[in-house]
Amino acid sequence: MSPDPVAPEFRQATVADANLLLDFMRDYYAFDGHHYDRDKARAALLTLLQDSESATPTFGIVWLILDNALPVGYIVLCFGYSLEYHGRDAFIDEFYLLASHRRRGWGKTTIAFLQAQGRLRNIRAFHLEVVRRNTTALKFYRKLGFKHHDHHLMTLLLNSNL
Repeated sequence: MSPDPVAPEFRQATVADANLLLDFMRDYYAFDGHHYDRDKARAALLTLLQDSESATPTFGIVWLILDNALPVGYIVLCFGYSLEYHGRDAFIDEFYLLASHRRRGWGKTTIAFLQAQGRLRNIRAFHLEVVRRNTTALKFYRKLGFKHHDHHLMTLLLNSNL
């Protein structure tokens, strides 16, 4: 993989980007095998986007990944706090690039951008999850320094029918 001569640019997403993001989400969920309900996704996305437009976002931030102003993907960072990691942490909740922009160095550049954003926000650690069968993504994240812990991500859904 040689670096792409055109580097990605990033723009914080706004409520006006919701339909574009929902289309990206649909494609990402299909790729990863997640159930997609556009109405529920819209409600969650709008809450996040509205919050992120405040001076001090509480929930997180969504960025569009751009190729010469053309959106080709998105990345979502959701905020948390961890005693184990000694302060603010964040979850890379979703990261999607169009197939045409994969294996061109754009993922690595996007994670570097996110790390810089994390440092600006005093984030101590990033977490993410990868579908086990997505061995390409697992190798990619390990190469960037993400470590597998001997922990299992477990989820208890409250009042939801995902």
